[in-house]
Amino acid sequence: MNPIRLLAHALVPLALAGLAVAASVSPTPQDRTKTLRFTGIPNNNSTELAEKYRPLAAHLSERLGVPVEYVPSADYGASVEAFKNGDVQLAWFGGLTGVRARAAVEGARVIACGKVDPHFKSYFIANKASGIERGAEFPLGLAGKKFTFGSDSSTSGRLMPEYFIRKFTKKSPKEFFGSEMNFSGAHDKTAALVQAGTFDAGAIDYTTYDRLVKEKKVDPELCRIVWVTPQYTDYHFTAHPSLETSFGAGFTAKLQSALVAIEDPALLAAMDRPDGLITAKNEDFEGLRAVALELKLVR
Repeated sequence: MNPIRLLAHALVPLALAGLAVAASVSPTPQDRTKTLRFTGIPNNNSTELAEKYRPLAAHLSERLGVPVEYVPSADYGASVEAFKNGDVQLAWFGGLTGVRARAAVEGARVIACGKVDPHFKSYFIANKASGIERGAEFPLGLAGKKFTFGSDSSTSGRLMPEYFIRKFTKKSPKEFFGSEMNFSGAHDKTAALVQAGTFDAGAIDYTTYDRLVKEKKVDPELCRIVWVTPQYTDYHFTAHPSLETSFGAGFTAKLQSALVAIEDPALLAAMDRPDGLITAKNEDFEGLRAVALELKLVR
């Protein structure tokens, strides 16, 4: 036989053996180090959110013993899509976005919320020039005014304010304000637009308004609270069912414990939850889901 062919035949078994050894030591996709990715709905400046959430990622990584990475979301819808696709396994959702995400992902679980979240509320705010005064009753004087909601997917900036407008005026927002619904896109933008007089009034997450006043970014004499809504359930952490297969049985409970154990003021401030977090479950949001169904904002 040709010497070159003899050498080739001799090398084949060695090559196959080498492949077998390589296969036995090379990590499979299941063996490689996994990363827990989480996101938060972009209520405010996305750059600020990233700066706030990175320390939380580092804390959770230390507590859980796995890499944890914060993944920014462009908007409310993007955060739901990322969760739906499994690109993130943990999300800090608003009530409505959480309802939508759990409807899209069977087995998704609410695991924690802020101590304030079972008793959340929205502020209806108005520019001083509107002449609307604060009162305990729904401000019917808003009729015909130029009004802005927050994001169209926001619970505190759209869902519940729209629900209360319909409940107390017996009209749709379009009928009550005399124009199509306007959306600022974020709570801080709502405050800025009302303070500037671009809009006469708007609806905003009360924790955001209080924080903006504390930071002196909003003048409460110029951009005034005119009504405080009844309470409802809102923000929360939802966990993806893939956590159990990726990190082992019981990991979701471990994550839940790590979240509710957080006491560091800086970490809690990242979520505007200085009073801390508590455990929560899907059933706590059934009332909110019913409202979303009534307004046809979820299927």
